[in-house]
Amino acid sequence: MLAGSSACAAKGRLDELIDGFSARELETLLADWEFCAREDQWPPLLAPGGEPWRVWLILGGRGAGKTRAGAEWVRAIARGRPQFATRPLSPIALVGESAAHVRDVMIEGVSGILAAHPRSERPLWEPSRKRLTFDNGVVAQAFSAEDPESLRGPQFSAAWCDELAKWRYADESWDMLQFGLRLGEWPRQLVTTTPRPIPLLKRLLSEDGVVTTRATTRQNAANLAPSFLESVVAQYAGTRLGRQELDGDIVEERADALWSRDMLESVRVTEAPRFERIVVAVDPPASSTRRADRCGIVAAGTANGIVFVLEDATLEAARPAQWARVAVALYHRLEADALIAEVNQGGEMVRAVIHEADPSVPVKEARATRGKYLRAAPVAQLYEQGRVRHVGAFPALEDEMCDFGTNGLSSGRSPDRLDALVWAVTALALTPRAAAPRMRRV
Repeated sequence: MLAGSSACAAKGRLDELIDGFSARELETLLADWEFCAREDQWPPLLAPGGEPWRVWLILGGRGAGKTRAGAEWVRAIARGRPQFATRPLSPIALVGESAAHVRDVMIEGVSGILAAHPRSERPLWEPSRKRLTFDNGVVAQAFSAEDPESLRGPQFSAAWCDELAKWRYADESWDMLQFGLRLGEWPRQLVTTTPRPIPLLKRLLSEDGVVTTRATTRQNAANLAPSFLESVVAQYAGTRLGRQELDGDIVEERADALWSRDMLESVRVTEAPRFERIVVAVDPPASSTRRADRCGIVAAGTANGIVFVLEDATLEAARPAQWARVAVALYHRLEADALIAEVNQGGEMVRAVIHEADPSVPVKEARATRGKYLRAAPVAQLYEQGRVRHVGAFPALEDEMCDFGTNGLSSGRSPDRLDALVWAVTALALTPRAAAPRMRRV
């Protein structure tokens, strides 16, 4: 059913699937998790290495359907439903950030375990004993991550851990739970959380036997108020908070980075002013092979002594003719004054491919005489002084900025987006202007 319904829905043919169903049949169908679940909410078969998984990690934004997925998973393993478990699993640990969270969200919530069951099949919930009892004898016990010691002693066949990134004693509670998962042939646990860059979560993402699925808030739009998506997504899309709370991304920064997330959030604006000058900066890759660096392409403008970053059009491993066309198109669309090109990797080639795309575009050469960090430091200082703004959000560029330290990016890759940004800001704010200002909007 799952594969067939998903395929029909993907092709816009859901009406064909349900044509002729009675109202009662439709109600039954819509209550079936196998029919309703998205792919990211359905349990994986194996871990990336091909072995059975021991931890299923669902990272998702607010309202992305994580709690419903957790509740349905508990319901299915308690029943021994095929594709979830070969037999009913018991006992099951239910671990949340607090006792109130387990009760109000995981068990009694609108997407919790009780709501996931038809009334006739609901397990018995005994709040005083912090225990759910299913009609087949399976027991699920509630635990709070505020009390790691409560997990010392009990043993389990499975566990559902909700909002792990918010646990006050994350490592201690997780460790105690692992010692208790010792019943059955293959104890498993589901973790549902909106991510934050806590050490435990980052460690889980790198461990064997852990499989990860991701979900954004938008993916669950059918179950959310339209006004929520319109207002909240419009306000926070692309920002650090939005990427974490809506997209389910782990947003990190380095302690020794030239830029911080807070700094970038403080310089974000929603509208562009009238500009005196606009430039498009290009940091060409050394080659055009599949493993080549990106071609950094960033546009910025200046008004009243402040630089406004307008667009990041960086390309992945593009051939010279490709990145030249994109840079020239951006130059024309923004009515820029010049195209700034870094020429250390071959100035003649850079000028030639740009002029082949459009010989009328004025190209100003930028030649690196210092290391990337030394070039970037004065630009970072302008940010600290409030002399640079971001018009909107540039997630990929901002990730590079907050991961760029004295030894470059932590990945070892070239900071191509950042290099292009540095050339653009340098041309607008750190070198004498060659042309008289002319005011206009983009």
